[in-house]
Amino acid sequence: MKFSGVMIGSENPVAPGEFYAKVLGDPGFRDGEWCGWTSGAQLMIGPHSELHGKSSVPQRVIIMVEVDDVKSSFDELVALGAPVVAGPYQPQEGNDFWLATIEDVDGNYVQLATPFT
Repeated sequence: MKFSGVMIGSENPVAPGEFYAKVLGDPGFRDGEWCGWTSGAQLMIGPHSELHGKSSVPQRVIIMVEVDDVKSSFDELVALGAPVVAGPYQPQEGNDFWLATIEDVDGNYVQLATPFT
């Protein structure tokens, strides 16, 4: 078996699709309300009839986005209106690994991370 990606269901998939287009660029896949990106792993967004409103447990699944500069990327997303969960921080002192967490438009957590080596 091989992990290939994550699918995010939404009551209104257009809104998170637009959000992730700002984060990841234009999706490589579009079909009606569905859109998707492939960059190391696949992210798909589409409608789901059982979901309504924002995520009630956003910590359960966190979308990880690798960036070269967490502080700069965090500032860009906050300027776009992304709610802040945790500003840029180093979970362990003595290395160059940084994290920051924001919410997407459905309340899912998105964690920005420098490359992990």
